[in-house]
Amino acid sequence: MLIVAAQAVGGIGQLAGLLISPSSALTIAILVVLLGVWREIAVIDSAIAIRPRGAWRRGRSLVVVILVTFIITVTHLWAGYVAWAFYDAGTRIFVGAEGPDAGAVAAATASPGPGETPDPDSDYVAAPFATPPTPVARINVLLTGVDSAETRSHALTDTLIVASIDPVTHDVALISFPRDISDFPLTDGRTFTGKINGFMTWVRNHPKDFKDKPLVELVRELSFLVGAPIHYYAAVDLAGFRKLIDAAGGVTVTVDKAINDPVYDWLDGRHGFKLSAGTHTLNGEDALAYVRSRFTAGDSDFGRARRQQQVLLALARKMATPEMLTSIPQVVDVAGDTLRTNFPSDRVSEMLTLVQGIEGASVTQVVLGAPYSYHPPNSETNGIYTLRLKMDKLAELSIKVFGSESAYYKP
Repeated sequence: MLIVAAQAVGGIGQLAGLLISPSSALTIAILVVLLGVWREIAVIDSAIAIRPRGAWRRGRSLVVVILVTFIITVTHLWAGYVAWAFYDAGTRIFVGAEGPDAGAVAAATASPGPGETPDPDSDYVAAPFATPPTPVARINVLLTGVDSAETRSHALTDTLIVASIDPVTHDVALISFPRDISDFPLTDGRTFTGKINGFMTWVRNHPKDFKDKPLVELVRELSFLVGAPIHYYAAVDLAGFRKLIDAAGGVTVTVDKAINDPVYDWLDGRHGFKLSAGTHTLNGEDALAYVRSRFTAGDSDFGRARRQQQVLLALARKMATPEMLTSIPQVVDVAGDTLRTNFPSDRVSEMLTLVQGIEGASVTQVVLGAPYSYHPPNSETNGIYTLRLKMDKLAELSIKVFGSESAYYKP
């Protein structure tokens, strides 16, 4: 039933886009149940009206009716379950200022009262930051990976990727900010001396120094640095990322250089991660290690950032394929637990359509290491490894990617 529906609405991407909107998903779930009941009644009524004399006694027509009604029940229950799974996940994933979660958003974004401690979970509840000015303008999204676990007492945004897609050409740009970037200019002229992966924590702990919530300040800062407005964000806990990969049936990547990280911490008492060069289909645990490992000889945080981009593209491409249809309930259930975004749910089908067109488009992947940043002498950093941006090089990159939309562009 859903396969036919997918074709009717223009493919799996369009169907998923329709279902992921909570209001649409709930409507579809109700309609599926009502349609199933109507079909059951129609089958039974038709069987009663046309049954030949004595057929019920022989049991043949009865068996047929039972079989048909069973098939109808099973297919409609499955379709209803899928629609309900989308509805349930959608109400958790989309945390913008409009829609069915508006009340929760208002509560989460409210300032804490006297003596109250800010709730870190509310950091990831925010309305869209801007709107693309025209239908053909680039769509820019901040992708954050929060590196946390039950065995840790802290959470850092160790993954910061500005993803930009051109809705006309489908060209994609992925710009990764290494976690060790520090001493960068703020929008108000000050300089932030800490590392960028701890910026949100700093804002949360120093509310008097900033106007808005940590996530809003982070987006404003990265927009300032990259020279283009960031419209939306998507945040995923890396532990949840592992579950998402498993729900999708793994991701296939090509490893250019063998990985042998002897100190990789699995956070369960095990250490060390190895992966040979070649093409691999990784499960969630290995995919997480692949995007977190950085201590292979000759490797660095830059290599890790490139692998994060690689896995992100592999997952996006897989999620847009028809074979993912049967895994949809599991995927959306996991996404509901681990993913938060203020991307408008009614634009998801559009974004999925764009993602499906990535294969034949150009993808620009940049990690802001050299020549966009440099490592200052240890004498200037008290022995702490940091990176400092070369703002002139970053400006050149911004103009190359965003063209006249870049704040650095001068006609």
